[in-house]
Amino acid sequence: MLGVIGLKSNVKLEIREKLSIIPKHYGRALEGLMEVCEEVLILSTCNRTEIYYNSTKSYEEVIFKIFEKLNWHEDYFKYIFHYEEENAINHIMQVVCGFDSLILGEDQILAQVKESYKIALEHKSIKKDLQKLFQMAITCGKEFRCKTELYKVPVSSASISVSQARRDGAKSFMVLGYGEVGSLACKYIMSGSFEKLYIAVRNTSVVNIDDSRVKVISFNERADYYKYVDSIISCTSAPHTVVYSSELPLKSLSIYDLAVPRDVDEEVNYMENIKLYDIDKISFMNDENCKRREEIMKSNMDIIHKYKQEFYEWRSIKEVSGDILKLKSQGEKVYKSRLETFINKKDTKDSEKLAEVLLKSTSDAYINRAIEVLKEEKLKGRYEECLKLIERIFYQTE
Repeated sequence: MLGVIGLKSNVKLEIREKLSIIPKHYGRALEGLMEVCEEVLILSTCNRTEIYYNSTKSYEEVIFKIFEKLNWHEDYFKYIFHYEEENAINHIMQVVCGFDSLILGEDQILAQVKESYKIALEHKSIKKDLQKLFQMAITCGKEFRCKTELYKVPVSSASISVSQARRDGAKSFMVLGYGEVGSLACKYIMSGSFEKLYIAVRNTSVVNIDDSRVKVISFNERADYYKYVDSIISCTSAPHTVVYSSELPLKSLSIYDLAVPRDVDEEVNYMENIKLYDIDKISFMNDENCKRREEIMKSNMDIIHKYKQEFYEWRSIKEVSGDILKLKSQGEKVYKSRLETFINKKDTKDSEKLAEVLLKSTSDAYINRAIEVLKEEKLKGRYEECLKLIERIFYQTE
């Protein structure tokens, strides 16, 4: 049975932090969860923590064991949703297309799903139905974005943060972290007017931007440059605070914390002249592109329906895979028997005549059997139905 458990959409940020799993910890978590489920995949972002699984166990047993393996307290049961089978399949299809994101149709979710899928493959935690479901979901997400051309209507936590900072008068920026979200933030900053952009990373060689207004600095130097900027956009994958109130200058500053767990010290909320926006506040900011995106996305729901149907058909066909293998095995026996005869007699008889005889005998073996079955089904009153099947098999080359 396929299923998913995850955090409900209205759960507060401080709870989401406690149940988040950063990517570098996926491996260890997957190892524990594989003791519970036949297949498992973790998807944890700033907006969600979701565990997709394939198991013969009951929901109650699965959720209890998952909480146990991840060291989550039972008090958090009330924050969890659970979907099985059709609802779980529909959920991941909508997630990968951006319908379930805090920021509708956000840019990052497809890349995050692909990364989760890659990690699960590396740890061999998906191999059957769940692997196929995520293959199809990722393909669905790609087609959805291509057909809807959502990139022409950009909406993401990064784009909203940069737009709001500019409305607040920011000219100089600092971006902490240069992963998927950080690189997007830099892209949006550089696409408009700005005076200076500092990019703080642990490995400075990962940033290759040829612009005199951009300065790449070591992450450990970040506090030395706070005084030079009007806005800080923090989006690291650190499991702890990286922006401390004690290090911030006494000046007007807007800070956008896009990370979960949060990058910014909670004490910053109480500092004068500093505007702090966490991921929840950013998600509720009105963006002129949101309505346009919603209209475009809803008009393309047929893409999701198509991939859901393809997955159901794949599962249905998979159920007869054993019989298909038997048929192939039987076919192989016939051809090997004729091949052995040909090898043994090719030097003693006319090769062309021998090949003709063997090919005809192969054809006769199946045609004669079809005739026998057709006669049997006539006596059982199933002649027409049987004939249609035989015609579909034997008349396909005409």
